[in-house]
Amino acid sequence: MDKNQRINKWIEENRTTVVHFLQDLIRVPSVTGEEGPIQQLISDHLEKMGLQVDIFEPSLDALRQHPAFVEVSRGYAGRPNVVGVLKGSGGGKSLLFNGHVDVIPAGAQESWEHGSWSGDIVDGCLYGRGASDMKSGLAAMTIAVKAVVESGIRLRGDVILEYTVDEELSGNGTLACVMRGYKADGGICCETSSMRVQPGSIGRIWFEIKVQGMAAGIQRRWEGVNAIEKGYIVTQAVAEFERIRVKRLSHPLYPDILGAIPCMVGVFESGSYHSAFPDSCLLKGSMATIPGENSAAVKAEFVEFIRNKVSSDPWLKEHPPEIIFTGYFAEPSEIPVDSPIVQTLSRNFLKVMEKEPVITGREGAADIRFMNQYGNTPTVIFGPGMTEQMHANNEWVNINDLIQSTKILAYTILEWCQFD
Repeated sequence: MDKNQRINKWIEENRTTVVHFLQDLIRVPSVTGEEGPIQQLISDHLEKMGLQVDIFEPSLDALRQHPAFVEVSRGYAGRPNVVGVLKGSGGGKSLLFNGHVDVIPAGAQESWEHGSWSGDIVDGCLYGRGASDMKSGLAAMTIAVKAVVESGIRLRGDVILEYTVDEELSGNGTLACVMRGYKADGGICCETSSMRVQPGSIGRIWFEIKVQGMAAGIQRRWEGVNAIEKGYIVTQAVAEFERIRVKRLSHPLYPDILGAIPCMVGVFESGSYHSAFPDSCLLKGSMATIPGENSAAVKAEFVEFIRNKVSSDPWLKEHPPEIIFTGYFAEPSEIPVDSPIVQTLSRNFLKVMEKEPVITGREGAADIRFMNQYGNTPTVIFGPGMTEQMHANNEWVNINDLIQSTKILAYTILEWCQFD
């Protein structure tokens, strides 16, 4: 029996191990800011596997010195990163797996058909917040290494498993791992990819636009300038900016460019009382960028376009909206499709799935930007979670995808790291 057959046999005989580990992860409500308990669960598991475990809290002071740092409202006390290392015997390439443990809030429980932290299984799908984004990816990468260890296979190259905090708001957890010196010859981020191999991810830019009107009494409202009306003009300008970008931009990883680069206002705040005249407006939104774009240039183009577009309105020409970029920010990132790690992962996808993988770009930001740009680790995205299920109510993952992805990752470990 060859090594892949041994791995396949182990995973088939331990399907419940994969599923139960994912259920354990989901049943810990690791909303961003509350990652401590799940990191304890994971670190205990890695220690039982015999890995070298590094538990450390990111330093805000150190992070602020890095150009990729995103400002956050709270620090990382009690919110450590966890890194497990399986040391090889030497002579093989090293492989880094990356994933985040934090999830977004579950929202109203009555909107969930299955409990948000239940891990319920119905018709071959496992439910709960994080089932797709991205605790299924964490389970797959963890149990892939466990399969190698318990199959008695001795690797030549090191395997690094990163479990990071604060991805949903900043990505600072992965950045802290890069700054701590973790790197490898190749990397796989097990984010949601709908079982596609994704050598690239979009960037994301949050913005706020402040629109000023002029106050007036409701009985003499014609003497004022209604900020809601002016805010709507700005909202239309944002939509026009998106239409122009969709017509102009293209990328081979994103044949559906419309779906890849949304630019929209998601929050419209104005007014303070039912019978009071609205004299200010705040718009909050985001835009996406594709690999190869310069984020600073896109920001500058956005500001210039919005101000020029709304200047046909006499009031907005004299009182231009204030545009600021604040909150979440992510650079787009990609590695070549013919990169060794992409090709190795694709070959092992074919072995397990008996079909060629779909190669696409991820229609969401991802932490690969840190590994690719600063960590000297060319990183591809691949995970069992469905991108369409990110942040959804009744979030779920297909159990068969979970099992198959675990095999694909384990096979990739064997080929990439080599074995004695």
